[in-house]
Amino acid sequence: MSAFSYEHSPYPVRQDLQQVYRDYWSMLSHPGNWWSGTERVAIANEVRQATSCEYCAQRKQALSPYNFAGQHTHAGELDELTVDAVHRIITDQARITQDWVDSLEQTGMRPEKYVELLGIAVTVFSIDEFNRGLGLTPEPLPPAHPGEPNHYRPAQAIRGTGFVPMLPTQGATGQEADLWGDHTANVLRALSVVPDAVRGWFMVAAGQYLDMAGMMQFSGDHGRAINRMQMELVAGRVSAINECFY
Repeated sequence: MSAFSYEHSPYPVRQDLQQVYRDYWSMLSHPGNWWSGTERVAIANEVRQATSCEYCAQRKQALSPYNFAGQHTHAGELDELTVDAVHRIITDQARITQDWVDSLEQTGMRPEKYVELLGIAVTVFSIDEFNRGLGLTPEPLPPAHPGEPNHYRPAQAIRGTGFVPMLPTQGATGQEADLWGDHTANVLRALSVVPDAVRGWFMVAAGQYLDMAGMMQFSGDHGRAINRMQMELVAGRVSAINECFY
């Protein structure tokens, strides 16, 4: 049986969405810019560990997440700093601060590594939540491909807007020309110091929601079972529950 076949789904799942998930699983399993394939799959596994981590559940209820002692439940494949970053992104993202992100760099995780980790975490979690919403178990993670990260960083990335370096609005040029057109929103720039993280996230978002062109189309057929107004109602409600800044 191929990955993401949805043969046991209680509802039909579009073929294009199944293929998007397979394509992302392939991307996940290969070396990235700052993590190896083995590490990337291990990060995905920690996303799943975080959802049942008792320490995370207790820390979520604490007045401050930064002075709460304890130890994560984890798979033992990654160092404690990386585990904590994944778990915090999944379970307590609304209280992530600039100081905490800066502390990662001071203790050995440069911003580019954090951004690639972040991209994996949010995309894998999104795919897993799709399965959970259908009452299905998460898809088995793919076997990792060998190789080392290439440490690519776009030269035009700058600091100044968010917690991490990003491409400026007009910076999607050269090898990054496919990321967006003349203008874009900050939320779409957030992962851009690791362009492949943007590409992976865009690919899944286009399948689950809409691609960039579709987002600017406010009526007509989007090839979805619900119309655009219904889609935005769902998106707005989910964003509110997740305490999204936007």
